[in-house]
Amino acid sequence: MGLFSRVLSRDAAGDYWLITPAERGRITVEDAPFLAVALERRGSARDQALIFRTNVGDLVTLDAVHPLRVATDPANGGPRPYILVRNGLEARVVRPVFYELVELAGEERVGHTTRFGVWSKGTFFPLDQAMDAA
Repeated sequence: MGLFSRVLSRDAAGDYWLITPAERGRITVEDAPFLAVALERRGSARDQALIFRTNVGDLVTLDAVHPLRVATDPANGGPRPYILVRNGLEARVVRPVFYELVELAGEERVGHTTRFGVWSKGTFFPLDQAMDAA
């Protein structure tokens, strides 16, 4: 894990900070501070675990504590997925990894609606949220 990733934090207002024992400085993060660059699947169906690796080496299992969020990309209207890494810090899932997720996805009845998404650690994560928000 890189030095900056270990001292990076986010406050309740959504501002990003680099905090060391000697200094504290606010930084600007354009989109997300990390990228999810790889995906590993362990198990199958509802019992599977989907594990993301970030560009700084963090391993994050998609679960209720580390959920997936799909926003709408303002540039093209397509999906822009993120996974919560820790303490309000997200990793944007890069396109090839999102395509891997789509290949693992299927339709699931959620309430009165059929959703398209993936299972990980017993929780269903819709991939079609961006379409709902439009």
